[in-house]
Amino acid sequence: MIALTLGITLWASRQVKSATDFHSGGRGFSGMQNGFAIGSDYMSAASFLGIAGMIALFGYDGFLYSIGFLVAWLVALLLVAELLRNSGRYTMADVLSYRMRQRPVRTAASVSTLTVSIFYLLAQMVGAGALIALLLGIQPGETYLGMSAETAKIAGIVVVGILMIVYVTFGGMKGTTWVQIVKAVMLMGGAALLTVMVLAVYGFNFGALMNDAAQASGVGSSFLEPGQRYGVEVAGDAWQTMVNKLDLISLGLALVLGTAGLPHILIRFYTVPDSKAARKSVNWGIGLIGSFYLMTLVLGFGAAALVGRDAIVAQNAAGNTAAPQLAEEVGVHFGGSLLGAIMLALIAAVAFAAILSTVAGLTIASSSSLAHDLYNNVIRRGKASEKEEIKVARLAAFGVGVAAIVLAIFAQNLNVAFLVALAFAIAASANLPTVLLSLFWKRFNTTGALAGIYGGLASALILVFFSPVVSGKVDANGNSLSLFPAGVDFAWFPLENPGLVSIPLGLLCAVVGTLLSKETDPGRFAELQVRALTGAGAEGASKH
Repeated sequence: MIALTLGITLWASRQVKSATDFHSGGRGFSGMQNGFAIGSDYMSAASFLGIAGMIALFGYDGFLYSIGFLVAWLVALLLVAELLRNSGRYTMADVLSYRMRQRPVRTAASVSTLTVSIFYLLAQMVGAGALIALLLGIQPGETYLGMSAETAKIAGIVVVGILMIVYVTFGGMKGTTWVQIVKAVMLMGGAALLTVMVLAVYGFNFGALMNDAAQASGVGSSFLEPGQRYGVEVAGDAWQTMVNKLDLISLGLALVLGTAGLPHILIRFYTVPDSKAARKSVNWGIGLIGSFYLMTLVLGFGAAALVGRDAIVAQNAAGNTAAPQLAEEVGVHFGGSLLGAIMLALIAAVAFAAILSTVAGLTIASSSSLAHDLYNNVIRRGKASEKEEIKVARLAAFGVGVAAIVLAIFAQNLNVAFLVALAFAIAASANLPTVLLSLFWKRFNTTGALAGIYGGLASALILVFFSPVVSGKVDANGNSLSLFPAGVDFAWFPLENPGLVSIPLGLLCAVVGTLLSKETDPGRFAELQVRALTGAGAEGASKH
């Protein structure tokens, strides 16, 4: 798998001649090709490993992630895809800064892009660590190649980080996109094969599968009902019950509104020749992603029924390895230990490809923003040559990769789908309000954009830091479920996902900031509208 994707990257590296090739793949991808790449970007390790694990451990509540992730695409399709493709050139900041003061807005957009990407990258790297531990049979308390289990997991995370840096540094957007297309085909094929095999165990009777999953879960039929993970009703504690219900609403808001603010999804719209292809690519993406999430339902319940909760938690407490464990179990059922080993290797390779292609997409979003927005347009005031810009983008890819590796080592105990939900909340709080107001509100100005980005970003990050995600959450045995060890507790914000508070705050900051400033430029807004609706002059959008 790694050899195949590195081969594609090497081939693509010879095609990268200009900044357009590096940042947007030369805008030469068709709607269908970009649709597969979008699906690939989105069907990450979090979708494959995290959601299957969530469903296996929490039943009905785990499937909420699939629903939220899918519905989110309607927001992207109806409000963002076409207008963004027409208005910008390489990055989200091209649109935001078009009718505002370039340097402060591009700086803010770069900071936001980097923050969201790092959170999302964390999820993929944590998934990689869990996957490598399963694939190589690394168990707590044992050694592997002379390393302890923990050291071996960390080594796995470092290897993925190095590969990610190689993909982006050499292949640029062109190499990354082809890796993503190959991975989407493999992921859909692997998930479909596993889904059919799981259903075949039960004679294609989904009801029997769900009943078995409920019985094996240890909580009976309530496994198939809401309340195992979210919105839990606590007897005699009205406050905690209300917090649990609000957390569910907060998660839903973050998932549905986050997609249209994710930098690595937004830059995908620039890789197609026109807005028609951008729309078509989102339609392809929705079709692929929708069918994939239906399959996660079978995989999650299959893992609960055939692998069992205890075996899943023993391998990975957050459930991130449920899908590969299920592959091995189903393989053993049909063809003994040999087929079990082959199925585990196949699904692990598919999940590994999912991780590699998503981290490459995130890294290129970050490095493009740092090189194009921060270096060329802020530091060099638009005077950097294309060669310089590509060189800086490659250096930035290295820096982002190193930061993601270091942070992932500390976040190994968190469920990857959950980590992604935090990235979605930050994207929905900082990016979405400013993107929408830039496109649709004539009065919107530089102060509003800066207040919206920094206000949304700060509120999301502060609330996460003082939430149970970072400190104070323990299980029944007193083990920490937070980033900090048990005994450390400085959490005062009760919700695990900040979206319910931080998204309205980001919007409010943007509106108040705009109204406090007298700056306005109706002429530029009219130009932006013409460009957004017709695509006229889009190629030079960032040259202003």
